[in-house]
Amino acid sequence: MNLSQKARSISPSPTLAVDAKAKQLKSEGHDVIGFGAGEPDFDTPDFIKSAAIDAINQGFTKYTPVGGIPELKKAIVDTLKEDIGVAYEPNQIIVSNGAKQCIFNALYCLCDPGDEVLIPSPYWVSYPEIVKLCGGTPVFVPTLESQDFKLKAENIKPLITKKTKVLIINSPNNPTGSVYSREDLEEIAKLALEYDIFVISDEIYDKLVYDGETHVSIASLNSEICNKTLVVNGVSKAYAMTGWRIGYAAGPKELIKAMTDLQGHATSNANSIAQKATLEALTNPARKQAVEEMAQEFSKRRQYMVERINKIKGLSCRMPKGAFYVMMNISETFGKYIGDKVIKDSTTFAEALLEKYKVAVVPGIAFGADEYVRLSYATSMENIQRGLDRIEQFVNELS
Repeated sequence: MNLSQKARSISPSPTLAVDAKAKQLKSEGHDVIGFGAGEPDFDTPDFIKSAAIDAINQGFTKYTPVGGIPELKKAIVDTLKEDIGVAYEPNQIIVSNGAKQCIFNALYCLCDPGDEVLIPSPYWVSYPEIVKLCGGTPVFVPTLESQDFKLKAENIKPLITKKTKVLIINSPNNPTGSVYSREDLEEIAKLALEYDIFVISDEIYDKLVYDGETHVSIASLNSEICNKTLVVNGVSKAYAMTGWRIGYAAGPKELIKAMTDLQGHATSNANSIAQKATLEALTNPARKQAVEEMAQEFSKRRQYMVERINKIKGLSCRMPKGAFYVMMNISETFGKYIGDKVIKDSTTFAEALLEKYKVAVVPGIAFGADEYVRLSYATSMENIQRGLDRIEQFVNELS
């Protein structure tokens, strides 16, 4: 096939590749423990599922307005007002097929060929691929583990050029679990306004914060930065609705209109039944208890995982404050052998661990951080305990 240059430039998702490999091994009868998937292991709450069934029974199975049904847009407006303190209008809201499509729509509408998009590293695997598909150029801004992997103005400033168009921030963060404070965001907002840089703020993990941390949206700081920000969110992580594929975005009405026009030609509306389910997720009084119970369980698993990793000689990690991931530093294992195979980087570490002990982790190179692997604690405590037992055996076997 004579594929386009665009198609040839796309890298497959490493997180999905790891998950697929683990599932393949399971199907072959192996006892595999997977720390790769970026989705809650909880089921979607019953009250949300019931709303979807009602929508089907009532025949709500036709096209909807491209940007979302009015009642869902109103619920999103109310949710954002309550959660981040920003008052949007319905014409500033779009509902898409997952938060990923919101980000794609936005970058497609913002980037001309050669425009540069600043991406903090470590980064979610799809950010640079989406930027490239939309004609932009990803520019990676390094962050330090010693600073909880948070973006700092002194690291951004040297990378700003005349072509810099957009800055992506993600808090709570995938893959690091870092949560940005108001002070952190004020520093970034000041720089964005000074250099006229548009901000895409990915807040999909906003309900999953721990240790008394509070989610703060950069859009809530002042009207100036709000007018230069697109807030992206959805129901996948907070309500265990990954497969329902509903994301939403809020921002300047001119951008939202352009994104809606694009979506009208790309996918049309998001799934009608899932929109009704999302409406229930955002308005049913039971939602807060459902989210809180899930977040409490994640926090327990996180605490155990971090304490256990830091007791294994040669491994270390920091305590994440949000999301459901741990970035495990494996750099002390580099140059060591498992049998006749040498651990050279995160890929060889992950491959050997899966082959030898049937534990799936995501190589840090997928996130631009080759000294780490990412573990998700969105799995049962039993799996976490067994998986970490195997990781400890694996590391102890290295010579």
